[in-house]
Amino acid sequence: QVQLVESGGGLVQPGGSLRLSCAASGFTFSTHWMKWVRQAPGMGFEWVSDISWSGDLTSYADSVKGRFTISRDNARNTLYLQMNSLKPEDTAVYYCVKGNRYSDYSDRGQGTQVTVSS
Repeated sequence: QVQLVESGGGLVQPGGSLRLSCAASGFTFSTHWMKWVRQAPGMGFEWVSDISWSGDLTSYADSVKGRFTISRDNARNTLYLQMNSLKPEDTAVYYCVKGNRYSDYSDRGQGTQVTVSS
């Protein structure tokens, strides 16, 4: 079955950076779009970014455009999210999800907490 394991979250000061990773298994990673979504306390899921199976197509939510970069390494079955210039409003649990921005969120990992605070 689909397994997705996120890592790399933590506590960071405003303006800082973090790099999230997601190790994928149980499906052919290199043939699927992937996305990152997040969930802030008391809120619903928010789509953050997605990437095509080959990595040549990416898209971002307006709230993170220019600050976050999604990438993937198909040889390592790993998805990444480089987050720069972090803001307190980026505080959320970040999830790696199989599929593009229009697909559901059923195939997701356990999430990794990102907290941006001074």
